Amino acid sequence: MALPPLDSPQWQTSFRAFLWGARSIGATVLTLVLFATYLGIGALAHDSGFSLGWTLASTAFVWAGPAQIIVITTLGSGATVLQSAIAVTVSAIRLFPMVVSVLPMMRTEDTKRRHLILVAHLTAVTLWVECFRFLPQVPRNRRIAFIHGLGCGLVSVCLIANTIGYTLAANLTPLLAAGMLMLTPLAFLFSTARNCRELADVIALVLGLLLFPLAAMLNSGVDILVSGVVAGTIAYGVHRARAGIVRAGA
Repeated sequence: MALPPLDSPQWQTSFRAFLWGARSIGATVLTLVLFATYLGIGALAHDSGFSLGWTLASTAFVWAGPAQIIVITTLGSGATVLQSAIAVTVSAIRLFPMVVSVLPMMRTEDTKRRHLILVAHLTAVTLWVECFRFLPQVPRNRRIAFIHGLGCGLVSVCLIANTIGYTLAANLTPLLAAGMLMLTPLAFLFSTARNCRELADVIALVLGLLLFPLAAMLNSGVDILVSGVVAGTIAYGVHRARAGIVRAGA
């Protein structure tokens, strides 16, 4: 879907910009990834004993797949609300640099802080990626409205997926329900692979997958963390080494 030119009359009102943002969910493959992810989250919430209303509310207010899985699994395993909140907060720290990097792309001289509250809430990995693709094609004074539309459109897709996943999990056999839950890690894996831009990204992803079985043999309870830190550190080292070679060659 092509957006109108920057000087098009179709950008004259914020409402039209909002509608263009909502329509743009059909122009990104990440919408399908989110749909698959939140199918799995809906099924996970059902199997953990949460109601559909609670599941939809957590999607709207948490709006981050990994954080929502943390909420469901921690509360479902008997953790207190405070413990769950701390775990989600630690997980959400990763989104702070994303918010900081996209807000300057939307601000104008007339922008107030209150105008950016919803944008900050909606800025998760998917929206952050698409901001860099879509916003250069949107007039600056209409970017906040556009992101409101894009973000609300993505949330709506996830709410629909939650409902479908929750309903299917309630009526499927245990084997098929388990298959539904597998959609979540697979969706995260494919999303991460799609967003690999540099050699270091590819190295980190591949090494993380290869090292996880070895980390699992340690029975540490933090297998994913161990394999991720080791793979990420090696990838960062390769990135710095390549950058040093380029500077030396220059």
